Amino acid sequence: MKRTGIAAALAAVALASGAAYAHELGEATIGVPGDPAATARMVAIVMSDDMRFAPATVMAPRNATLKLVIRNAGKLRHEFMLGTEKELVEHAKLMQRFPNMEHDEPNAVTVDPGQTRTLLWKFTTPGSVYFGCLQPGHYEAGMRGKVVVLN
Repeated sequence: MKRTGIAAALAAVALASGAAYAHELGEATIGVPGDPAATARMVAIVMSDDMRFAPATVMAPRNATLKLVIRNAGKLRHEFMLGTEKELVEHAKLMQRFPNMEHDEPNAVTVDPGQTRTLLWKFTTPGSVYFGCLQPGHYEAGMRGKVVVLN
């Protein structure tokens, strides 16, 4: 098998296992997609057109899987994306250039007005994991929050 064929095969295996995604975002920083069978608790988060999340701070034990039930109570499209502060700022800039971008990453959901979406996430490292709405102008207007991961 050619060298490029081996690399492609390894990449396919990593993608199938989710390992490439965890490494790409820095698993040690924000965690990994959650296993539905391991959900510890449900947390309801409401997004509104005043560019806020309620609650804006969520507490989670280390290695807990949360079922984040995210409801858009407004009339505008909103997003919920987990990441580091740096990743969210960079992605918000990208959304300014491509405002109709759709997300299919496991750490993000786009929620149309009046709709509810669910995101399962396992928080693996103590510290803060940030979230924000990256629709153009929303993050900059203060639509952000954090999950405090306890040891």
